[in-house]
Amino acid sequence: MTRPLRIVARVHAMPPHHNAGAEHMLTAMLRPLVERGHDVSVWLSRYQGGVLKEYEYDGVRVVPLGARLDFGSAVRHSSLVISHLESVPSTAALARGYGKPFAVICHNTFRETFANMAAGGTALAVYNSQWMQAEADLYFADHRTALRPPASMIVRPPVAAKEYAAKKRGDRVTLVNCSRGKGGDTLRALAASMPDTPFLAVEGGYDEQVTFDEFPNVEVVQHMDGHEMRDNVYARTRILVMPSRYESWGRAGVEALASGIPVIAHPTPGLCESLAAGGIFVDRSDVAGYEATIRRLGEPGEYRLASKRAKERSAELNPAGDLTAWCDTVEEVCCA
Repeated sequence: MTRPLRIVARVHAMPPHHNAGAEHMLTAMLRPLVERGHDVSVWLSRYQGGVLKEYEYDGVRVVPLGARLDFGSAVRHSSLVISHLESVPSTAALARGYGKPFAVICHNTFRETFANMAAGGTALAVYNSQWMQAEADLYFADHRTALRPPASMIVRPPVAAKEYAAKKRGDRVTLVNCSRGKGGDTLRALAASMPDTPFLAVEGGYDEQVTFDEFPNVEVVQHMDGHEMRDNVYARTRILVMPSRYESWGRAGVEALASGIPVIAHPTPGLCESLAAGGIFVDRSDVAGYEATIRRLGEPGEYRLASKRAKERSAELNPAGDLTAWCDTVEEVCCA
């Protein structure tokens, strides 16, 4: 690039006040653009309690709602506008009004995601997995009048293993986000049937959380910034469970792989793709199956093999290639 780009993103929330896979994926994608010398800012569309001043997160400038009132001007002077999830329709309309290229990061395969993207004059669609791209292809085949973005690519949610690899191994069986959709009820059932096993329940950043007050073998820790997960969660974890009803990818599982932590997961298409041979798959309704697998991993030989496979899969998911392709594509779209 001969000149730095001005890249503006509009999303509803950002770390460290809101920590979910979508926001950490966005941050990890914006950071290398900053490192290439581009001007990158994230403007929030929702009020984050008490946060009124601009701040920097992982090198990315974040503008809270109310800190500045000139988002429209920022879009007008931008080279590229980016959005995801609920902020796509309104952001797309503003980008279209100013004639700016618009990129959508897709974090799920819900029909609304593809419909909003198709309606917004999107220049670039970013899918977080091969199966999501395949689902998008099916959507556009079924909706022939929908406008397919002229460019698309896959960027797997970037996880830098060195940032998540814990130096020590814990003794806990851990669930990250204790909502029912993520498997909170499964963890309760396991805690009841395995009173001899210590569990760690990490509260999520969204959805109602299942409680564990009556279980002395379950320690509950509050929702935390992603930078704290390595030392406060993965360093205390022996096994991660992900009995999720739905995962388009499953970032927490990939974070755990970096420490060689075996992951027992419900076989959603996203988790099957992300964990691959590094995962152990058990249906979320089979509580006895989860218990049997946890106890089997209590055997040193079985655990060593599972941990080895986890680390191997983590190495396969090195995000460097995806991020280089992403930055190159952004620069190409802006120069088109």
